[in-house]
Amino acid sequence: MSQTVNTQGIVLSRTNFGEADRILTILTPDYGKRRLMAKGVRKERSKLAGGIELFSVSYVSYIPGRKEIDTLISTRLNKHYGNIVKDVQRTMLGYELLKRLNRATEDAADEEYFDLLTHTLAALDEPALSLDLVELWFNAQLLKLAGHLPNLKTDVAARKLAADKHYFFDSEAMAFREDQNGDYDANHIKLVRLLFGSESPLPLKHLNDIQTSVMASRQIIRNALETYIRL
Repeated sequence: MSQTVNTQGIVLSRTNFGEADRILTILTPDYGKRRLMAKGVRKERSKLAGGIELFSVSYVSYIPGRKEIDTLISTRLNKHYGNIVKDVQRTMLGYELLKRLNRATEDAADEEYFDLLTHTLAALDEPALSLDLVELWFNAQLLKLAGHLPNLKTDVAARKLAADKHYFFDSEAMAFREDQNGDYDANHIKLVRLLFGSESPLPLKHLNDIQTSVMASRQIIRNALETYIRL
């Protein structure tokens, strides 16, 4: 008999199977992504149901399967981010970011992706935090984990980025190009540096005029994401 595996997990997707079962895709810190069969979980008194809610971190135990699907045998809720489901916009963004991370990661995704997702859920759970900021930070972190960091020190001509200059962003070169009519100045570059350098978006909410900088910097991250990560 296969040995039971005990770990933490965050549900990325759920698919109903048969009359009462459900197939889950979960992200773990130490076993990557796993697909689990949760037998009877849709029954009213299922003991598994409470630990596999979306927008939660749970302790799970499963028996590895011989093929692609393991068997879930127990769950216990660790942390539920309940504020997310109280707001329709936060819920919809939460669904989208779970799907985005699922599409962007291989089955062997390492612990850094689990950490990214826990920080993202905590940020979505914070009512005072802008959803635009959360999504922008999440996208920047996806790029970072995939090894696609922009050059935030020098421009395409290898000149140090200057506080009194304006720039365009070259997505292919992943660097700024000096241009007096450029859309980006020192404030935008500062925010992009913070987006890639911060372990969580929560500290960024205290920046002055944050929403204006977020809206202006969004295209930089979006273009890079579309170029290097197929979503």
